[in-house]
Amino acid sequence: MGKVLGMDAKLYRNTGTYAAPNWDEVTNVKDLTLNLEKGKADVTTRANDGWRANAGALKEASVEFDMVWDTSDADFTAIQEAYFDNTSIEFLVLDGDVAVAGNQGLRATMDVMSFTRNEALEEALTVSVKIEPTYADNAPDWYTAT
Repeated sequence: MGKVLGMDAKLYRNTGTYAAPNWDEVTNVKDLTLNLEKGKADVTTRANDGWRANAGALKEASVEFDMVWDTSDADFTAIQEAYFDNTSIEFLVLDGDVAVAGNQGLRATMDVMSFTRNEALEEALTVSVKIEPTYADNAPDWYTAT
């Protein structure tokens, strides 16, 4: 695949169902960060000769991104409403277009955990969004486009 530029990565919102997704590209996105981490379980024993030993435990994910404040943008409105209405949205965070086989990323039903408006004096009004996986019928999955 070679190198991938951040501007070529894609964020999608599912406007269909899990079984029959309709991936709507969220284009009103500036910088985006996909955070993937694991909790850790202490598995230290005396056999570790004074060294702490850990094993990976529960996985965690969050996605943070900025959007231009645009109330006429359907994706912006859907994310804003999900925040205020406490509803979930299924997202796909890919390293490229969903129609290109081999592109990869996280697919998960997420809650909007943060929706922070930024009002810099010499910048466009923006919103910083943080989304995280939530309780859903389908667990988060590492998705590969086919």
